[in-house]
Formats: sequence, structure tokens, C-alpha cells
Amino acid sequence: MVIPIHDNNPVRRVPVVTYLLILLNCAIYFLGPDLTDAGLPPDAPALCRQDAFIQHYSAIPEELVQNKALPLTPVEVDDGSQTVTCPAYEFDKIPALSALTSMFVHGGLLHLLGNMLFLFIFGNNVEDRFGRFRFTLFYLLCGYTSAYAFAFAQPHSTEPLIGASGAIAGVLGAYLWLYPRARVIALVPFLLFLPLQLPAWLVLGGWFLLQAFYAQGGGLGDGNVAYVAHVVGFGIGLLLTMLYIGSNREMPDRRGRVRPR
Repeated sequence: MVIPIHDNNPVRRVPVVTYLLILLNCAIYFLGPDLTDAGLPPDAPALCRQDAFIQHYSAIPEELVQNKALPLTPVEVDDGSQTVTCPAYEFDKIPALSALTSMFVHGGLLHLLGNMLFLFIFGNNVEDRFGRFRFTLFYLLCGYTSAYAFAFAQPHSTEPLIGASGAIAGVLGAYLWLYPRARVIALVPFLLFLPLQLPAWLVLGGWFLLQAFYAQGGGLGDGNVAYVAHVVGFGIGLLLTMLYIGSNREMPDRRGRVRPR
């Protein structure tokens, strides 16, 4: 696994949608739990507010499959340092809508930063080629599809599915088809984070193969990562881009630079 930090691939216009998605994800992460209510008393522990926020806006596989919200009951929340018993939350939840809201909820700062890094590097060029409106629809469709794919792979799971990974995986699939030879500067952990300039097909193809390997179990891998959602999102993004763009791809020059048209 390598960590991309930059691509040598200019754009023709400001990627407004990509920047707005990053801003929205960050704002929801930092402000969302403090703004949620869920019927909690004013003196409810912060841990309960965080959990209520996640339960409300996450996609629960069993809820998606049954298209029915699960009963709300008191829960015990453990953050590793303490266990808190929270009262039953009070909110109305539409499972089909939760597949959308879950794309903007993240479980930790590293989770958020990792997703936003990939979106920042690869989203701008895909938006540039698709156009802002089509890119927005494409992003949401990849996220929706990956959430439901994971739900049907784990139909009885009640673990919250959160994060933009499925939608961003679709962006990576699109980028792979559009700019396979674009140069990506990436840090290589097993080489003491040495920065190397690598072709996009190697960076993104390697990422996909790693996700597919971990997804062999059909559900959650180490660290409760929904690898199936990543694989499906990537595949849907690649397929939609192949159908929409066809063979009319912008190929970089010998130096790995893509010239905007």
C-alpha cells in the first residue's frame, strides 16, 4: 500500500464540487455530533452524543436490506477508555436516505483525512472530465451502490457503515480508466516513506487488488473496514466511466503530464 500525495495532472477549471465535498465532510465531522439532539438530555455524555449522531446518520446493513429502521433501545458505548450507558435515542430514520448521509459521516480523524486526501488528489481530474453536475451524480451513485452492496453481503449486520470510501473508490475507478499513465507521487511505507513517482495504473490498480484481497471474507476486514464497499464502488466507477467516456481518454505525454484540452 502506497500513500499518494500529488499527481502531475492539471485541470482546466476549478474543481468546485470536489472542494465542496471536502469542506462538507470536514464540517460534518467537527460540528455534527455537537449539533445533534436525538432526544438526549442536556447533560448527556459527549460519548452518547457522538454515538447518537453515528446511529442516526450511518447506514445499518440490516436496515437497508429490510428497508426498516431497527427499534431504538438503550445502548452501552465504549471508546476504549470508558463505558457509558446511553438512554434510548429518539429520532426518525429513513434507511434509504441513510445510504446518502452515511457518506458524510466519519468515525475518526484518520478516517476522514485518508478519504479526503484521495478525493483531493483524484477527484479534481474526474470532475474536470465529467463536468460538475454529472460528477456529483456519479459520486453519489457510487456511494449508494457500494453501501447497498455491503448491506447485501452482510444482511444481518447492525454495525454502522460510515464514510465516503465507497464513493471515493468510484472516483479512483474513473481516474484509472481516464488517466492510467498519469504520474502520481506517492510515499512508500516499506521504503521508509520514500516518495516515488509512479504511474496511476500501478497506484490505483495496486490499491484495488489489496481491497479485493481483504474483501474475500465478504464483509469487514481488520479495523472494521468495509472492503466489499470499496471493491464495488471502484468497479461501478470504472464501469460507468468506460460506458460514458469509452476510448476517448486523455493520455499523458512521455513525461507523464496530461495536457488539458
